[in-house]
Amino acid sequence: MLKHALAALILISACHVAPVRAQDAAAPFDGELQRLAEILGTLHYLRGICGANEGAKWRNEMQALIDAETPSGDRRARMIAGFNRGYNGFQQTYRTCTPAASVAIRRYIEEGSKISRDLTARYAN
Repeated sequence: MLKHALAALILISACHVAPVRAQDAAAPFDGELQRLAEILGTLHYLRGICGANEGAKWRNEMQALIDAETPSGDRRARMIAGFNRGYNGFQQTYRTCTPAASVAIRRYIEEGSKISRDLTARYAN
């Protein structure tokens, strides 16, 4: 249930985040977007090793976030780096699904949901 709520909130917040300025300057919510990207990378890795059979679901969520935000240059690179940091960080820590990995999944879904709700509440058009 939580994973579906997170996915819906991510898509909703991504679609309602203010458009990027012509200069592609840093937006006030970039830190939160980078954290959300990192969480998506973490979930992409952890859900895979924990047998969720979701395939590229979390990677696709990240792509949807990038598509909705349409960052370029450094902003885009920072978002992608956040996703990769989340994925690689947990890849180095967990080789198999453990009880701690399951707890991490739950916590990251909760944190991602909160970030999505906050972004939507603050920056929705």
